[in-house]
Amino acid sequence: MARCNQTADRLVIEPGRAARAVGLAFLLSLGSAYGWAQQKAQQPAQPKGQVAPQKGQQKDQQQMRGLDEQIQEVKSDVLRIAAELNLLEEKLLYPSGTQVAIFVAMAKGDKMRLDAVRLQIDGQLVAHYIYSFKELEALRKGGVQRIYVGNVATGDHQLEVLVDGKLEGGADFSRTDRFAFRKDEKPKLVGLTLAGPDAGKTPITLGEW
Repeated sequence: MARCNQTADRLVIEPGRAARAVGLAFLLSLGSAYGWAQQKAQQPAQPKGQVAPQKGQQKDQQQMRGLDEQIQEVKSDVLRIAAELNLLEEKLLYPSGTQVAIFVAMAKGDKMRLDAVRLQIDGQLVAHYIYSFKELEALRKGGVQRIYVGNVATGDHQLEVLVDGKLEGGADFSRTDRFAFRKDEKPKLVGLTLAGPDAGKTPITLGEW
């Protein structure tokens, strides 16, 4: 995985490491809580015929409820911080001046079974994705997939798109198209809409989102 080196004037972050650290802290807190609960569970039982003090039982129940509330709060904080860190990492790794993101969608009502999509930018392979049945169903229902996000220099570029799949009748389908796009100083969002040729639509359509 790519890693940025730290210098005196640059902020550095390794993708995913900060979020993993927060998750580890959460697991450690859960482990401590679990250990406390185990200790309480392993305390020797009261001898037969002897009734434990009621106040002690109530205190234990209150502590358990308080512990459960703390765990839920920590869990919520971890999820929120992890989401914020992911956004920060993306901004650091893909600055707006060089960021390009490519999205994939299926044409409405199309019955092609999409198997795989491969992308090349300026002759370099940047994405090769194989779709599961659930992912295909999500695309057919109007879902959109961000298949690639990366950095390219400002200026003109060539995008090559290869689509593999099967038509509604079971025949294999493969199509390769090439498109030109221009990267300006702002983030570039490119949308690919895919369809089978028997639907009477263009198999691969490029648009800006």
